[in-house]
Amino acid sequence: MATNLALDDQLIEEARRAGSHKSKKEAVTAALEEYVRRRQQMRILEAFGTFAADSNSVDPAYDYKSERQRNTRQARSRSLRRRRY
Repeated sequence: MATNLALDDQLIEEARRAGSHKSKKEAVTAALEEYVRRRQQMRILEAFGTFAADSNSVDPAYDYKSERQRNTRQARSRSLRRRRY
C-alpha cells in the first residue's frame, strides 16, 4: 500500500545508518516492526501478575519442587553420558 508521509529527512538518514539499512523504506519498515514488537511486549508486561491464582488456574497437585529436582537429575545424567565419550 503506497503511503505518502512527511518525515524528517535527517532522522530517516540517521535511522538508516544506525540500522545499516540500504534504503529509507527499509529503515522505516524496521522501525515500525520494532515499534509494534515493543508495544506487544509492554502489553504482556502490564498483564504480568494480574491473573488470579485460583483453583481453576493452578493445579493443586502440581509440585514445582519435584519437577525442578527431576530436571536437575536429567541434566546431570546427560552431562555424565557426555563425559564417557
